[in-house]
Amino acid sequence: MSTKLVVAVTVIALASVAPAAADAETARAAGGLEPLVSAISLRLSTADQVASAKWGTGKPIDDPDREGQVYRAALSAARDEQLDPARVEQIFRTQIDANKAVQRGLFLFWQTVPPAAPVQRPDLAAVRPLLDSLNVEIVSQIGEQRVTLAAADCVPALASAAVRAATAQRLDGLHSVALVHAVSALCGPVSAR
Repeated sequence: MSTKLVVAVTVIALASVAPAAADAETARAAGGLEPLVSAISLRLSTADQVASAKWGTGKPIDDPDREGQVYRAALSAARDEQLDPARVEQIFRTQIDANKAVQRGLFLFWQTVPPAAPVQRPDLAAVRPLLDSLNVEIVSQIGEQRVTLAAADCVPALASAAVRAATAQRLDGLHSVALVHAVSALCGPVSAR
């Protein structure tokens, strides 16, 4: 497990027990990262709808064709924002992995507790425009926060923003852990070289 992920998991775990104490600089940086982390968290919340749409249909959780579309669109947007396409792809890989982890967790829960399984399936075609819109917002936010993401205090600022998002959205354990994974690749230089 990466140091960044360990720090983020620790901070989120501690935040669930006691209020987080942050200095003014970390709070400022977290405030800057909150729109980015919030967009990632909202994107992650679509995993519930995607899982419900796939449940009981035999459709696999992994969808390489759709994932390819997401990567191509994100890389195109990255070039427009003058961001390093490889870094943006890495950031989106963690988000897609986190989204699939939530879907797998929900499938396991529904298999274990059948009455909790969805009885209606949303149309994936209706969910995808929301995902696409959030993807554009995420790339835009990465561009806006490029200095904060490359700063030495990015990890504590990111952890603080993740705690705020998890608290504001009242995420359960599955979604909180997935959010930590989804944001784990954010810190570091993102500008095109």
